[in-house]
Amino acid sequence: MGQKFFGREQELAQLRRLQKKSGASLVVVRGRRRIGKSRLLEEFGKEMKSLFFTGLPPNQHTTAQTQRNEFAKQLERAGIHGIRSDDWSDLFWNLSAHTQRGRILIVLDEISWMGGKDPDFLGKLKTMWDLHFSKNSKLVLVLCGSISSWIEENILKHTGFLGRISLDLVLEEMSLQSCNQFWGAKKSRVNPLEKFKILSVTGGVPLYLEQILPSVSSEKNIFEMCFERGSLLYREFENIFSDLFSKKSKMYKEIIYSLSGASKSQSTILSDLGKSHGGVYTNYLEDLVSAGFIKKDFTWNFETGKTGRDHRYRLSDNYLRFYLKYILPNQSKIEKGIFAESSISTLRNWEGIMGLQFENLVSHNRKDLIRFLEISSSEIVMEGPFFQKPTIRKKGCQIDYMIQTKFNTLYVCEVKFLKKRVGVQVIEEVQEKIDKLKLPRSFSVRPTLIHVNGVTDELIEEDYFDKVIDFGQFLVGE
Repeated sequence: MGQKFFGREQELAQLRRLQKKSGASLVVVRGRRRIGKSRLLEEFGKEMKSLFFTGLPPNQHTTAQTQRNEFAKQLERAGIHGIRSDDWSDLFWNLSAHTQRGRILIVLDEISWMGGKDPDFLGKLKTMWDLHFSKNSKLVLVLCGSISSWIEENILKHTGFLGRISLDLVLEEMSLQSCNQFWGAKKSRVNPLEKFKILSVTGGVPLYLEQILPSVSSEKNIFEMCFERGSLLYREFENIFSDLFSKKSKMYKEIIYSLSGASKSQSTILSDLGKSHGGVYTNYLEDLVSAGFIKKDFTWNFETGKTGRDHRYRLSDNYLRFYLKYILPNQSKIEKGIFAESSISTLRNWEGIMGLQFENLVSHNRKDLIRFLEISSSEIVMEGPFFQKPTIRKKGCQIDYMIQTKFNTLYVCEVKFLKKRVGVQVIEEVQEKIDKLKLPRSFSVRPTLIHVNGVTDELIEEDYFDKVIDFGQFLVGE
């Protein structure tokens, strides 16, 4: 029996709506490696005849011809025999000849690998779409890949595909309610703190969540997933960068290293890397944003509600930070087999890093937060992590998460992940941040506390926060 399929209700609904169209559909599906793109399409494809093809992972010997040879072999396995592999036009024509009628899903997975070595690949695919594939009104052709920047530049922004893409589907991390399903029948017996410890490592990445053993503790799960030789998450970091970024992986890694702590401006990142000018590194940063590993957070003007030029980059991928902070520094011990399970409890700055990881989980699930605060999306002017740069007239400050509404209300959200309950000292921390904000007089401020392990009675009695939110309730779906 295969792995059960959880979540992705909205994405499946979007794909299924395509079947109600009167014509064929050309679809783009993109997102981080391991985010579940192929698994989503397999679930969608259960309703029709499905043909999946995937490009070869790039290495020094990969050529345009080896990609065509592999595609021809995959055609043969699908029952399409005797195909010459020296031209993509012939390969696509033969595929189209066998998919002229009926409800059919064709998936070209890792599209950048498949066609990246041949400058005529996309042109020939576009021509075959226009002349042949699109003639089957029930056909859905999906171009799928992990390198979103390549897809955006070569397909979505390319004039040849203009007006032809029916759906551009970007897969994000799974919601907390969907993550909860991976604990199976035991999900009601495992407390939210235990689950959040594991999610601080896995994020909402389906393949990582599939490694969970619900019957054992979070510490044991983390040890077996990350700190044993040969385990998936011990090897995964190098796999990500060798597969996605190939020869340039070293430069992308350097950026990720720089962002393993708090968010930073581009100039600070460049300083960390010993570079004086952005140049190509600006593109590398945007590639990592497109790939889903980092986020670009903008400050904004309260009076105009518009973003400013200042922005910071934040490592939004929990696995990458956990690897850099804890797996990599213990690599020699892991290789020798002497990293003990008990060592997890003594990991350096564990609570501080968990705080950053928890902030990512809150940000990824902000739609649930906004619904809980009873704010309509039509009311929101801006939302996200917020920072204020220091100037002569104002002090610098950083807000974990903030929402500005069109009614001139600011929801200032403090995100706290503590082993013990949150006490009254947090009030002073939050008020200090609010005092530093340069606000118009017409604005109201609503402090909001988001926690996972409880708050003290004294904090509740102070009645300082407008909302005190136990984020664990989003995990159990209450």
